[in-house]
Amino acid sequence: MNLAGKKILLGVSGGIAVYKSCELLRLLQKKGAEVRVCMTDAATEFVAPLTFASLSKCPVYLKNGAVEARPFQHIDFPRWADLYLVVPATANVIGKFACGIADDPVSLCFMSCTCPRVIAPAMNVAMYNSPAVRRNLEILRGFENTTVLESPAGELACGEVGQGRLMEPAEIVDYLEASDVKFRTPNSEFRIEPPAIPVAKDIDPTKDSTLPGYGKKVLLTAGRTEEAIDPVRYISNRSSGKTAVALASVFYANGFEVEVVAGPMEAAFPGGVKVTRVQSARDMHDAVMERLDSADAVVHCAAVADYRPAHAADEKIKDSRSQLTIELVPNPNILRDCTAARKARTDSTSGTAAHKQVIVGFALETDHFEEHAAEKLEKSGADALLLNAPVAADSGFGRDCVRFALVEKGSPVPPLAMGEKVDLAETILNFCLERLNG
Repeated sequence: MNLAGKKILLGVSGGIAVYKSCELLRLLQKKGAEVRVCMTDAATEFVAPLTFASLSKCPVYLKNGAVEARPFQHIDFPRWADLYLVVPATANVIGKFACGIADDPVSLCFMSCTCPRVIAPAMNVAMYNSPAVRRNLEILRGFENTTVLESPAGELACGEVGQGRLMEPAEIVDYLEASDVKFRTPNSEFRIEPPAIPVAKDIDPTKDSTLPGYGKKVLLTAGRTEEAIDPVRYISNRSSGKTAVALASVFYANGFEVEVVAGPMEAAFPGGVKVTRVQSARDMHDAVMERLDSADAVVHCAAVADYRPAHAADEKIKDSRSQLTIELVPNPNILRDCTAARKARTDSTSGTAAHKQVIVGFALETDHFEEHAAEKLEKSGADALLLNAPVAADSGFGRDCVRFALVEKGSPVPPLAMGEKVDLAETILNFCLERLNG
């Protein structure tokens, strides 16, 4: 199996063999794999998390959390991965895996993991040969899509000789390359779509006065618009709606009342979010302008068609294979009309609400990113634009990651960075909260 481009989650549990996991991480990276790390508390006693964070260039998932951590890493990390590799796997963590106990990052990721799993045991020979460990290893071998590597015999850290050594990092990499371990792929049966929102169904965050968005409302546009050529053909843009769902989820989880005006899209919105469905750009424009005044924040995420046919045929245009010319006319610019309406309110009244409303647009660019984003922000009148560039491999349309940067009015355009769409959503949320809170 070619490891290039594979996403590997490395679970590290506590034992003297932890130092070998650092070497394993580097070997996997040299093969072209992207690696993230989760650790048990015991593992941090042998190697500091900062070591793994520096090597992987990603915050380590730890039980006590971190400044960069999100509360759903036990779901996000394994969902991101194509393979979950636990090295070393101690007797303790093996027992948790076998018995369904999940009380640390490594066992939590194992529990929520839907990709293939490979486990490399490492412990004293007496522990390795104990009936409990033998039973637990046998149970794990019976788990679907789970591989338990053999522990070679040799001299152990304690000075004893016997089985229980950790397979050497180079041997683990060789095994992964030579074996029939089926990494998860975009079309794999093991891939599941993430839930629309990480909030329990019986909880309504908008009623929680401790949340930062309590008492505030956000209006989002989502999906794409479709401009009819005839009853069966249309002009549109590519959009799965995943970014809009991430935005709705993050705003809702932080206490905002969320209303969405959505064109056609594949991703599903969470319960608790009010969705108005539209088809064309003009429909979306009318729906947004109707709801604009009541929103504290407006985020224009939809992929709106810039043009529509001047005349849509009432019947299907027959396929004569002759040349067809379609006259196009511009659609209304929803973002600019929103900022113009806000300015009109501000000029006609001195009300704080008019000044407090935050408007964020999106700028999808494929070249000259900074130049085009700065120009669009200036013309739009928005407070900020989310510049996104869906041109990198394994990112963009229909994917969970994208290159993005938040461009603020009056500030230089920051460099684009690759991140998950939920990170993008959190960036916009934080900007809106800062502006709304003055």
